[in-house]
Amino acid sequence: MPALLLDGNPVHITEVCTSLALELGMSPWAADVEIITVGFGEDLPQLLPTARIAHMRQAEHALRDLSERLLEAHQMPGTQHRPYLLLCTSSLDEDTAWQFADVIDKARAVPVTLIAPASTAASRFPEAESLNASLTGPQHLEALGVDITLQRLEHAAYQQITTALKVSGEPSHPAAGAWQDVPDELEDSQQPEAASPATSRAGAASIPASAADVSSEVFPALLAASGEPAGLRLLSSVPSTADAVDGTGGGTEAHTLLTPAPSSDADSSDTVTAAEGDEPQIAPGSPAEGTEEDETHDLQTPEIRVLGPVEVTGVDSTGHGPRMAQLAALLYFRPGRIADALCADMDPVSPWSTSTLNARMQGLRSSLGSDAAGNLYVPRRKAGEDPYQLAATVRCDWTLFLQLVEQALPMGPTGLPALKKALTLVRGKPFGGRPLPWAEPYAQEMITRIIDVAHTAATYRIPPGPHHDLSAARKAVATGLDVDPTAELLYRDWMRLEAARGNRSGLHTAITRVQQVNRELDCSLELETTQLINELLKGTRTTEPRTL
Repeated sequence: MPALLLDGNPVHITEVCTSLALELGMSPWAADVEIITVGFGEDLPQLLPTARIAHMRQAEHALRDLSERLLEAHQMPGTQHRPYLLLCTSSLDEDTAWQFADVIDKARAVPVTLIAPASTAASRFPEAESLNASLTGPQHLEALGVDITLQRLEHAAYQQITTALKVSGEPSHPAAGAWQDVPDELEDSQQPEAASPATSRAGAASIPASAADVSSEVFPALLAASGEPAGLRLLSSVPSTADAVDGTGGGTEAHTLLTPAPSSDADSSDTVTAAEGDEPQIAPGSPAEGTEEDETHDLQTPEIRVLGPVEVTGVDSTGHGPRMAQLAALLYFRPGRIADALCADMDPVSPWSTSTLNARMQGLRSSLGSDAAGNLYVPRRKAGEDPYQLAATVRCDWTLFLQLVEQALPMGPTGLPALKKALTLVRGKPFGGRPLPWAEPYAQEMITRIIDVAHTAATYRIPPGPHHDLSAARKAVATGLDVDPTAELLYRDWMRLEAARGNRSGLHTAITRVQQVNRELDCSLELETTQLINELLKGTRTTEPRTL
């Protein structure tokens, strides 16, 4: 279509064009489209991890750019050229609209489409279809022969997205406390040295509350750098003789994920050695050790589990149960909230009514019950202005995770049993992978910490020595990748793990998978990943027997 014109309120026209720009700027279906914005989106070229969008201050600038683009295409006949989409929210004057119509009419080699306000452009594009950006219902689009509904991205939502984009580009915060003891990556398969202060290895910046409404699934590549995926050479898919004997190679398909493989004899012996060397070294009274009395007491107290789908002890998973579980998590992480805040947090689009909140609170109170002394785990409020809260004795798997890890990290490799116990608490993506807006910052923090712990466990388990246990390292990496399948740090641990096993097929799978993930995200591999791949491939070529 040479042109598509938009009628209606100028604000609504801008919202439609903004929605199109963000959709096409991130969708893999539009990887080859060149997008020009006029009148809006001046910050998008610097914020989006893809390099498809350019901003022009005036329509005349875009007209000149299009003319130069067509001239370039004319000088390269027989070459396939990228489609050119111009999104313009500024009203075009008569002369500029006529020039656009003339240039687009002469465009032969380059597919060009102009989307602009109909108020001034309609006379110059008499055959162009026009849609009303202010309508919320279906409209017929003759070119496709179907009814469509225009998507509008309101300014508030746009601000939330751009805020998240800006935050994602900030440097990560320095690690503090026990998290300074997360070890650096291995080099040359040597035993890791003592932990040194470092930034959180997952590299995720804390997301402020103002950006919390942005779903984690809107733009999965926000934390990645722009650029094209790196084309790295892959290992041959033909299994070597060692693979056939080993029997632990696994598949070589690109979509194969990391899963715990059957342990070889070497792995079995490693596990025994590691177990003998690790367990006695846990400090008495640590969270990893515990006592039977403590275990019995804890089992009688309700627990909120957020390291996976949200679950609460005693709350059903059907009916209103899932929403009550989310309400319990909200009360745990944000205690002392008033009714209006809770209602808005539970549904920002259509906030709950106070009666709905009270009904869910009563259901939660009935489900959790009371302790041995008769104290309710969901206390009743004594006055209308009193905040909603849970009893201080209610437990949470995230709190236990932090207790285990923050005591174990300063201990170095001797803290591995506690790290293992912490990872067993992880059942999947925090908050089930679809957190409510209020929970988004907490979910990101949990993902960051889980990756750190998985990396730490793998780093201590891979090298030869008293803690060597490749099966345990594999499980740790698998747990981390289940939480964040884009964490390149863990893919590098996976590669080192397969190299330590001598598993050429598994190394091929790890390399192929991380390349596929980055290709889907439309971003290039981290420099450390590229260097490690080259080193491991080089080492594989020099150690394998030559086959004639």
